[in-house]
Amino acid sequence: MLLVFIFVVFFALALAGLPVVWSILGTTVLTIAAFGLSHPLETIFLTYIGGVEPFILIAVPLFIVAGELFSRGGVGERIIRFARSLFCALPGGLGIVTVASCLLFGGVSGSAIAGAAAIGTVMIPALSKQGYSPAFSSALIAAAGTLAIIMPPSIPLLVYGYVSGASVRDLFLSGIVPAVLFGLGLMLVCVWYGISTGCDRGEKRASADEIWTSFKDAFPALLMPAIILGGIWTGYFTPTESAVVAVAYGLVVAMFWYRSISWRDLPSILHSAFLTSAVVMAVVGATAALAWIITVEQVPMVMTDWVKTVATNGWTFFLLINIFLLVLGIFLEPLPALVLTAPLFVPLAATYGIDPVHLGLVMTCNLAIGLYTPPVGGTLFVAAKSVRSAWEPYRGR
Repeated sequence: MLLVFIFVVFFALALAGLPVVWSILGTTVLTIAAFGLSHPLETIFLTYIGGVEPFILIAVPLFIVAGELFSRGGVGERIIRFARSLFCALPGGLGIVTVASCLLFGGVSGSAIAGAAAIGTVMIPALSKQGYSPAFSSALIAAAGTLAIIMPPSIPLLVYGYVSGASVRDLFLSGIVPAVLFGLGLMLVCVWYGISTGCDRGEKRASADEIWTSFKDAFPALLMPAIILGGIWTGYFTPTESAVVAVAYGLVVAMFWYRSISWRDLPSILHSAFLTSAVVMAVVGATAALAWIITVEQVPMVMTDWVKTVATNGWTFFLLINIFLLVLGIFLEPLPALVLTAPLFVPLAATYGIDPVHLGLVMTCNLAIGLYTPPVGGTLFVAAKSVRSAWEPYRGR
């Protein structure tokens, strides 16, 4: 009953237009009042602060800074040129270039919104000029942009590791194969679209010199995921320390290698990263307070008993999880959804012998779908904005 009340109140507040942070905090306060719980309201403040204090969460703003450095440093354009030299000759080649660029940029930024914005602003005008429809172009950017939160360094996987206690190193490594497979699936869709509509049957194949030149230009950016994963895998530095390495490396590449940003640009970059980080951490803290109420009221134990009567094996459990997260992802961003549901699902998964790394990857992949489904689809809005800008010159003709 408590869990049902929490979700009904939260969705009511969120759909009424209240910001996510206030919806979560309001749900926490109303739950305490409605059920006459003995917890003082000061507890909400303490759990809020405690939710953002763990050392591992320092990596979140640092990865956001690194993503801003690469995004402002022209990395997106260089990655696109390299991908285009490889795939432009294939049917649907421009769409394939879009997906490959999102995949590669995701390995640099770890942010779906940043990836969709950086790649979409360049590729959507090119897709429109090639003859791709606005609907397909925006849908492709919106879906391909979400590969960034599956590909390491993924910020949602990092936060899930903190909430669940799972190894962040294993979570990062586990995301590589699914991200590549999802990318290949989207590329096949692009091949089908290019052939069936006739808008993109392939361009002239790039020469070996063109491929080598574009690769050399993009190599410093492409090297960052290898440095991060290599350092984590070998134990040379922790996931939190890898965020510091990412910032330092991004600063060197953007300022001294590409020379695309200057010292004057740093204040605006840090300001933008600070605003994004503040939103993320505010949501994490608020969700931690609500998750604490759920935990101390033993909701996971009650839910475990109920799920066991419905799900007789791990496959049934995963089916229920996927259905629930698909609905939740429509209304909630991946980060708050993970912080809110992981304390519930991790103990349940343990009863079925499911590894928390496996569970975290399934949850992240599922919640990524919510980023391109209305009404709060982040990458969907970014792609739609890019499409409007690209097609504005042709409106009324």
